[in-house]
Amino acid sequence: MIDIRHISLPLTDDVVRSLKIGDSVMLSGCMYTARDAAHKRMIEGLDHGRELPFDIQNQTIFYVGPSPAKPGQIIGSAGPTTSYRMDPYTETLLDIGLKGMIGKGLRSQAVIDSIKKNTAVYFAAVGGAAALIAKSIISKELVAYEDLGPEAIYKLEVENFPVIVVIDCLGNCLYD
Repeated sequence: MIDIRHISLPLTDDVVRSLKIGDSVMLSGCMYTARDAAHKRMIEGLDHGRELPFDIQNQTIFYVGPSPAKPGQIIGSAGPTTSYRMDPYTETLLDIGLKGMIGKGLRSQAVIDSIKKNTAVYFAAVGGAAALIAKSIISKELVAYEDLGPEAIYKLEVENFPVIVVIDCLGNCLYD
């Protein structure tokens, strides 16, 4: 029998410290979506002295560009994006308070080092389960960069969103 942890978002340092690689987790609460185009804009904005479009402190970002919702649905299929595309921007966001990331695939050593430095966690969502993942999303609200379409930043309210810890705050990596 698999032991499943139920975690409320936003994350805290104590919760992040309690997570270990391989842990199966169900997340509930608020998270944000952003892919590489949105990450690039956020970092460019910071470089020009602007604030981020949301308070990133203790938040989790889901790397996703969901498909359009069918009538009566909140969101379309919501499968994770390959995470290394966000690596050039991740250290900066972790340094200013980001605590969790959800995607798929490996991360750079610089990101792993930043996860350790900032007491953060990297979760994987199962790529082939996009329709199932979408069922755990109970609301979606546009936050910024509407012109990016599905790659805009959205605030999602989730309930029992299934993930696995693949890099814990000690830098242990399930892929190793």
